[in-house]
Amino acid sequence: MNHNTQDDRNQKNRKESADNTGKENRKSQNQKKHINVACIGNPNCGKTTLFNALTGSRLKVANWPGVTVERMEGETSYEDTDITIVDTPGIYSLTCYTIEEKVTRKCAMDDDIDAIINVVDASSLERNLYLTLQLLELGKPIVLALNMMDVVEERGMEIDMHRLPEMLGNIPVVPVSAARRTGLDILLHAVIHHCEEGMEDYILDYPTQIEEKIQTLEGMMQESYPDHSSARWHAIKILEDDEEVKKEHPMSVIHVADRSYEKEIIQCKYAYIEKVMKETLFNKSKKAASTDKIDRLLTHPVWGIPVFLLIMCFVFFLTFTVGDILKGVFETGLDAVSGGAAAILQGIGVSGWLESLIVEGIIAGVGGILTFIPNIFILFLALAILEDSGYMARVAYVMDSVMGKVGLSGKAFLPMILGFGCTVPAIMATRALETEHDRRKTMLVTPFMSCSARLPVYVLFSDMFFPDCAAVAAFSMYVVGMAIAILAALVINRLEKGKANDSLLIELPEYKRPNARTIRIYVWNKLKDYLTKAGTTIFIASIVIWFVLNFGFTGMVENPADSFGAGLGRLLVPVLAPAGLGMWQIGVALLSGISAKEVVVSSFAVLFGVANANSDAGMAAIVDNIHQLNPGFGPLNAYCLMLFCLLYVPCVATVATIKKESGSWKFTMKMMAFQIILAWAVSTVVFQVGSLFAG
Repeated sequence: MNHNTQDDRNQKNRKESADNTGKENRKSQNQKKHINVACIGNPNCGKTTLFNALTGSRLKVANWPGVTVERMEGETSYEDTDITIVDTPGIYSLTCYTIEEKVTRKCAMDDDIDAIINVVDASSLERNLYLTLQLLELGKPIVLALNMMDVVEERGMEIDMHRLPEMLGNIPVVPVSAARRTGLDILLHAVIHHCEEGMEDYILDYPTQIEEKIQTLEGMMQESYPDHSSARWHAIKILEDDEEVKKEHPMSVIHVADRSYEKEIIQCKYAYIEKVMKETLFNKSKKAASTDKIDRLLTHPVWGIPVFLLIMCFVFFLTFTVGDILKGVFETGLDAVSGGAAAILQGIGVSGWLESLIVEGIIAGVGGILTFIPNIFILFLALAILEDSGYMARVAYVMDSVMGKVGLSGKAFLPMILGFGCTVPAIMATRALETEHDRRKTMLVTPFMSCSARLPVYVLFSDMFFPDCAAVAAFSMYVVGMAIAILAALVINRLEKGKANDSLLIELPEYKRPNARTIRIYVWNKLKDYLTKAGTTIFIASIVIWFVLNFGFTGMVENPADSFGAGLGRLLVPVLAPAGLGMWQIGVALLSGISAKEVVVSSFAVLFGVANANSDAGMAAIVDNIHQLNPGFGPLNAYCLMLFCLLYVPCVATVATIKKESGSWKFTMKMMAFQIILAWAVSTVVFQVGSLFAG
């Protein structure tokens, strides 16, 4: 009996042990591995397009530790491995000067990064390989993603896919097309298996004298920092007299690194790249690139700027003509929502003030902004196409000489171009500038570039007061903004007795057919930001405006002229009158526009009780109301109002970004004061001079 009981107990224990073992095995099988991969490459190599293709919409945005530069992370998986991919700013080498370049280098060296996908433009292999050789010396697993292979084929060139990896230390080399989403599975497979196998030692043959110094410094690094994973790379950077590396890993190396050997090391790398090209790339000149032919016009020193202005003029022609056709659908929808909401509220017997708040405040304010979506969509679509095709880099190149003459770096025009979309990322893009002085000067003038938030203001007042040439009137705001930005930079440079800055060194990428997926992601993100702003900032602003226009010291008022808003606006009338803007309603609209420039349009809708300010009937009602209050208000006044909206204080989000990027409230306050004074001065001069001619 006892024996049987013990056998039963042993059998039960063996069964439980087997069950537990099975569970552990199943758990082990179900548990995925995880690796972190950095996506690194030259600017315009298709790195971000590849990143989007690999990760889709599973993105996360955060800041790099210690700096305000954004990092983009995406998640994907392959086989039994979860992969976090980090997109980095584009760089040409690991010798860096700007904030973004330093961020990419720090990411490449980060111990948390298990592997690196080095994205290379296969059509410009020679230029891209310099960064590749530097990355290989880090000792991390590297996978070379040969992007834009379709361009290589179109030119009739051939790359020896067997010899190329051999000459780069037998690393995986995977041809991909980020635009066509081909080769992605093979790329992920190579990344995972290369991580498991580890990186083979890659040694570039330097002259004996330099190699001996590298080995000596490498030994010193391993002795002083035994846990360091990139001793050879650091030894090379010490020989190149890299200040950042010497500061981070101090050692007494005077007897070894007696001078900078950077020039010799660079020459060795390029000599090896030349050898690689001879053995792996064939038929390089078989088919001439059409890029050079197009650039004869688009980058011409005389015709380049006029061509850019003509292209932007065409963009605004489309923005108005096509946008106005599409906006009819939104107007009909808004009228239906407004009328339906009023009928429902009256039917359930809500109080008059609540009906007014919902219909005349919220729906009129937020809905009026939503009717501009077609115009905003076309503008973003055009900018995305110009950017993805490679044209915007040409604009920066063409403007380089102009920017240098006014004391700005040629790179400063890149953030200014971004300002056409949104000033916030434009201000953040000043990180690409090398000195704090250049960054602050660029921050000062970048808000003069007309962001998309100002477009509804231009559309509304151009359509109301310049019906026959609305697109030209709106486009002139963009030209005036660029001209004033350049003029302001020139004046500041003269006051500082500065000199012309060095020329811009920028890569002009090959023209390519814009990628539909990249454009879709770009436009959707911009529209999503616009809709988010409509649902938050503009929603709150519309409610606030309704309250200040419907309440006064005696409580709720029937006449807005007796409201708190009117009292506040009247304080500004004497100041704005010389600029032709002497109406308290305009003062209220301009104050509200500090929250977001679109709110200027919302304010006019709420001020004049118009449910749809962008419709023909709504615009006619606003014009009639303005003429009743000020019969002399005409096209000149409207143009000065657009000028004021162009030049005065940017939105609070931009102000906060400027404070964050500059690290100084003093600079931010001075900048805001400068913009307000400039807006008033320009508007006043235009109105006073225009009145003389009109009279």
